[in-house]
Amino acid sequence: MRIDQLVPAFHRGDAIGDEAFELKQFLRQRGYSSEIYCLTRDRGLEDQAQLFDKFPAPSASDITILHFALPSPLTQVLIKLPSKKAIIYHNITPAEFFIENNPEMAHLARRGREELVSLQPHINLGLADSEYNRRELVELGFPNTHVFPLFINFAKYEKPMSRFLYDMFRDGRVNILFVGRIAPNKRIENLIKAVFYYKKYVSPLVRLIVVGNTNTFPVYYESIGRLADAFFLKPEEIQFIGHVPDEEMFALYRAADVFLSLSEHEGFCLPLVESMIFDLPVIALASTAVPFTLGEAGILIHDSRPDHVAELTDIVAHDRNLKQKLIESGRRELRKFKEFKREDFFLRHLENL
Repeated sequence: MRIDQLVPAFHRGDAIGDEAFELKQFLRQRGYSSEIYCLTRDRGLEDQAQLFDKFPAPSASDITILHFALPSPLTQVLIKLPSKKAIIYHNITPAEFFIENNPEMAHLARRGREELVSLQPHINLGLADSEYNRRELVELGFPNTHVFPLFINFAKYEKPMSRFLYDMFRDGRVNILFVGRIAPNKRIENLIKAVFYYKKYVSPLVRLIVVGNTNTFPVYYESIGRLADAFFLKPEEIQFIGHVPDEEMFALYRAADVFLSLSEHEGFCLPLVESMIFDLPVIALASTAVPFTLGEAGILIHDSRPDHVAELTDIVAHDRNLKQKLIESGRRELRKFKEFKREDFFLRHLENL
């Protein structure tokens, strides 16, 4: 029996690509014939995934899995295959977040949602990387749905950090960290407002560090830059770092005092788990998948009022007892992720097909 995975784009360091490769390795170790097929791939990954034009037609006894996070020709391909069909759903951000800043992305989001609906009558197994995503599948009528948490390579986080960058940011300011692409659903403007309030009414010794891709939504990125300027936030008080190597990312997690997320839409939110790994207390807006991923590991809030957020951030940054409780709860939640036997869970549901 073949168990193949379809991935529209296979990228180095991408969460979906990493998961697909880890599952391929596991299936092969268990004796199954398994391959990844993609429409595009990064150079140097030829030995990890095959281009889709090499995909051999499966039989009715085979299983084909589509990693679904965006529209692609693979949706219609999967529908027509004779094999058993499964999806691993990684979520689609609603188009409403993108209409003003990137109409093309809004169009892709709408198409993605339409393709997801079209898959429903044909799917035998629906896996989702969060309970929030699973509930979306249930609402659309998908049968046989289960939570299959995102693959996390914990060994990666054991690598050394950049000591130089860590020392540079440990200069007496309260460091507020956010990690994620600069996109409208992340509500970076609300982070900026909270930092402005903190600077004006709590302490001028504050810094917002935003790590993530700045290129996808240039209009939005420019607008939040203008907002920071309007609030007279200086470069030492707000920094957009962009993408950074792992050792620099680890240094920023360790240099931060609080991880703050006011994002209004998340399908999983890996940086919440990364904050647990680095013993970084979390304050997060209780939206979409965030409560399910965070569990009891941080403080969930239900509005983004700058005064509320800034005052709470200051308390978490300076109350040692509270900070320690949040660190300990993060460690407990992290153990749940590490102890979950995801490969055995995955194989059990495939074999049930």
